[in-house]
Amino acid sequence: MSEAIPSSMTTAAWTADLGRAVRLFKAFGVEQTDPDLFYGTLAADSAGQLSAYADLRGATMLDVGGGPGYFADAFRAAGATYYAIDSDLGELSGRGEPVPGTVLGSGMALPVGDGKVDICFSSNVLEHVPDPWLMADEMVRVTRPGGTIFLSYTGWWGPHGGHETAPWHYLGGHRAARRYERLQGKPPKNKFGESLFPITVAGGLRWARACTDAELVAALPRYHPRWAYGVLAVPGVREFATWNLVLVLRRR
Repeated sequence: MSEAIPSSMTTAAWTADLGRAVRLFKAFGVEQTDPDLFYGTLAADSAGQLSAYADLRGATMLDVGGGPGYFADAFRAAGATYYAIDSDLGELSGRGEPVPGTVLGSGMALPVGDGKVDICFSSNVLEHVPDPWLMADEMVRVTRPGGTIFLSYTGWWGPHGGHETAPWHYLGGHRAARRYERLQGKPPKNKFGESLFPITVAGGLRWARACTDAELVAALPRYHPRWAYGVLAVPGVREFATWNLVLVLRRR
């Protein structure tokens, strides 16, 4: 297992440099006010990052938690045959009618046969699932031997672990939610214990290393420049400093 992208697999179109990290963190700042910019930037970056591990051209790809179509646009533009599953019709309809190739369903019981896709991808969904490692197992199951599983999630103990309620989630998820509702006059979109759950970086690493049906290819902090990947090697510190964990696996 490597904690950095192997140099032989990188592409000229995407690199984990400081400029890229700055662009992403600037986009995070307008998630609520300019979602097109935020999600469009993240989707384009995700297509580039995934391309470091798998050839998207002609690949059959399943996005678990695909949302309103930003990732569909980016991955189809990169040449993938893209399908998506999401459990939230509101998310799928965020930009109007759900895009073609999307299905309403649960990530914990994917309505897909064994070994049917070349790539199974998920971005920032595991923290919204009550049994995240069941969903991760499902992603492995539907991927063909030799195929790629790419999943990322926001760790609970990171600065954005409470999503819109951060950083008050450090005082407790329910307390942070009550504070948000008191100040904003409405409950948070991500409800602790219902649609937002505490998930750790260590938990993801344990799952990936113990997975018997897939080999862990890479584990890295998603948004960091390459020179900061080392934070993942330090127990405790990585829970705060990783921010968002990427796990890339190859199906056996």
